[in-house]
Amino acid sequence: MKTVEKTGKNLEDALDLALEELGCDIDQVDYEIVENDSKGFLGIFGAKEAKIRVTKKFSIVDEINDFISKILFSLGIDLNIEINREGEVIKVNLEGENISRVIGKNGATLDALQYLTNIIVNKGQKEYTRIILDANGYKKRKIESLEGLAKAMADKAVRLRKDIVLRPMSSYERKIIHFTLQKDDRVRTKSDGIDPYRKVIIFLNR
Repeated sequence: MKTVEKTGKNLEDALDLALEELGCDIDQVDYEIVENDSKGFLGIFGAKEAKIRVTKKFSIVDEINDFISKILFSLGIDLNIEINREGEVIKVNLEGENISRVIGKNGATLDALQYLTNIIVNKGQKEYTRIILDANGYKKRKIESLEGLAKAMADKAVRLRKDIVLRPMSSYERKIIHFTLQKDDRVRTKSDGIDPYRKVIIFLNR
């Protein structure tokens, strides 16, 4: 949270200066009077300006934007950051050129950034807020692709009457496979192996 101290001819002037620097409205800040203004003797001698300390209230959206902006700046990547709250979840979508650098191989970099954002932004907060990161709709397309793969491999397991072992996947990818097939009475799924080589096995529900 950012805090500034400003002085002015009176409290109102000092507060206006602080709000201008913070880029906030009055309802977005907390403030305390450090020193009241005084006119002094005959309004000239010993006159004091008012001094006020103003702190921007915590905003999780601002925290997310600031953290991700700093990470992108350190990587030399210029992207647009779109943040929307949907119930208990905050969804962040990154858009722009060089998006592949943020996604990484099989989405590993994007997953890491999401993990760090959740840890840093929720640190010290009473209630945990889940933050989901996407990049140009990458995760949405990936989910659709994994759902299609899961259904196709389930059909293959039933057709061939044998277990189907998928490629090594991240925990996030495996969860999508398990979730997609959990209502398919024909098959069951399990994870096997040690990360990063852990795989999903699709087998008949005998």
